[in-house]
Amino acid sequence: MDKVKVNNIRVYAHHGCLAEETAIGSEYLVNVSVDADLTKASISDKLSDTVDYVHINHIVKEEMKVPSKLLEHIGRRIINRIFSEIQIVQKAEVEVSKINPPIGGDVEKVTIVLKEKRKN
Repeated sequence: MDKVKVNNIRVYAHHGCLAEETAIGSEYLVNVSVDADLTKASISDKLSDTVDYVHINHIVKEEMKVPSKLLEHIGRRIINRIFSEIQIVQKAEVEVSKINPPIGGDVEKVTIVLKEKRKN
């Protein structure tokens, strides 16, 4: 299985359990890695035969606009859309990181990682 990775998609969004987090917002990083058979694309040189990373970026940006309390919820929505909209994808891994989380310490970021295989 081949891979397409889209790394460090930077987004300013309004997520969190605290009212201040959703009001003020903060910076997030999202990484997406998908597994698909890219053999056809490597021969045809056609965008329609591969995973369009512009489409992945679009999904991430749209889902990050929807406020959520948990990073896990955002990651699940992103994975669901990838499987729904990009049929060639067989596996997906999504990392959602909150930069400078308000946890009362000097922490660069917190990250959740969700992985899933397509259910046939």
